Amino acid sequence: MSIKVVSFDVFGTVVDWFSTIEREARALNLPVPADQFALTWRQGYLTAITRVLSGEAPWALIDDIHYQILEEMLARFGIDDLDEDRKRHLNLAWHRLDPWPDSSAALYRLKSRFNTCTLSNGNLSLLEDLARHGDLPWSDVLSAETFGTFKPDPKVYLGAAETFQVKPEQVLMVATHQEDLEAARAAGLRTAYVKRPLEYGPTGPAKQFSEDHDFLAEDMLDLAEQLGC
Repeated sequence: MSIKVVSFDVFGTVVDWFSTIEREARALNLPVPADQFALTWRQGYLTAITRVLSGEAPWALIDDIHYQILEEMLARFGIDDLDEDRKRHLNLAWHRLDPWPDSSAALYRLKSRFNTCTLSNGNLSLLEDLARHGDLPWSDVLSAETFGTFKPDPKVYLGAAETFQVKPEQVLMVATHQEDLEAARAAGLRTAYVKRPLEYGPTGPAKQFSEDHDFLAEDMLDLAEQLGC
């Protein structure tokens, strides 16, 4: 097999952001449905990334972007009783996201045969905290922060190949987001789609996926099996 490196999107693919953020919002008894709060925060992140890539907004760490979105959300929902410490703690919920049940075991299996790495828009400290929290045994932690730009900029995908000194086609990009995989494929990487039907929660929008990838997996353990691990 020509694949040398298996790189991963993290939010939604490896960790379950929705359940964790919903739980943290519910614990604060916020005057807004916890599921709505989680989905709104995530949508704000996606909008912010688009603005940075278009040049409308300056580069910033995801932690700072998340905090700015949080401040906007609190104002929108009329929540004014969270002090600075509680806001900072809530913002760091993104460092405490729980992994999907199959993620840790699958990564141990994959690491036995391949170099594995994050390839995420999350900043390095966030990704390192997630690795400790979820027992995610990466060979290396790579981030948009590493390359100074966000996915889907091709510099991020090509940067993974350069880091491990392999050809782009020797890097497999694993994600549950079609647009991420399309950008990786355009940069020359191979692609694997992992189904995460509950990424947006049990009542969230249905996810669309394409079978036009090198691998299509029910979860990460299925992917490890397909890769001979």
